[in-house]
Amino acid sequence: MRYKYSSIKKMTNSFSEKLGRGGFGSVYKGQFPDGHLVAVKVLNESNEDGEDFMNEVASISRTSHVNIVALLGFCFEGSKRALIYDFMPNGSLEKFIGNNASTSQESTLGWDKLFEITLGIARGLEYLHQGCNTRILHLDIKPQNILLDKDMNPRISDFGLAKMCPNRSSIVSMFVARGTIGYIAPEVFSRNFGDVSYKSDVYSYGMLVLEMAGGKKAIDPREVEHTSEIYFPNYFYKEVEGNAERDGNIFEAMNEEDESQPVKRNMIIVGLWCIQTNPKDRPSMTRVVEMLEGKLGSLEVPPKPYLQPSPRPAPAYSTSESL
Repeated sequence: MRYKYSSIKKMTNSFSEKLGRGGFGSVYKGQFPDGHLVAVKVLNESNEDGEDFMNEVASISRTSHVNIVALLGFCFEGSKRALIYDFMPNGSLEKFIGNNASTSQESTLGWDKLFEITLGIARGLEYLHQGCNTRILHLDIKPQNILLDKDMNPRISDFGLAKMCPNRSSIVSMFVARGTIGYIAPEVFSRNFGDVSYKSDVYSYGMLVLEMAGGKKAIDPREVEHTSEIYFPNYFYKEVEGNAERDGNIFEAMNEEDESQPVKRNMIIVGLWCIQTNPKDRPSMTRVVEMLEGKLGSLEVPPKPYLQPSPRPAPAYSTSESL
């Protein structure tokens, strides 16, 4: 439904409770007259061309899936633009993993729940890639864009950078890099690595899964000269090969006696398959779901991506040159 700006202001009580803020604008808690809680994303007025807004309305209005956030309404009134979503009481996944997670929050999830979230995100992406009449590439999969409902089920959100593929084509044209550093596939920066396609979402998903499995933030390529010796996928290869030296900052919860070890190992192997440098070597999201739902311990470890950081200090390249 389309709403007037005055209605948006009323349902948010004049924007009294802010839930978050990003480059696009701010999100406020709101309520429909029947008491239904909503989240209202108000876009910055400086976004004059409205491309992100139209992307989000056009793409998400075509979706209906338990792991995709539901768009309930929008406002397009002059320079005033807003999107209305179901309210997700547990916020984003970012709060529960990596450096942002508190001890109490981590204990509320546990490895079984982390695995359920991993599988739910995979099913949502599979739906976007295969289940819609028009294939949708999200192009910004990251913890901040995975929302959790009251039962901690994941919902993919924020379709501002999404691309729709006409005639269900796999490859899209892109004039500028889109996404978030640390989760962007190499081909998004340079076509030397291949074409931008649904496999680019697979890469971002893989980085997210590895972050969930290891509790470490994805590496920022701009800081590669400081982190080349701890490029964290290398640790995961050692972990699944069984010869890793335990690092308390990354694997403090991983030990051989832990009964959840097979679950973690599967998550890690799936993540490593998804971040293969060549897009053709990455599985589709349909295959990812099959891998996650398959027998624990039956997955083969993939080859290491051929792009490995240098052990010597790296020169100060730009982000795209480093990749």
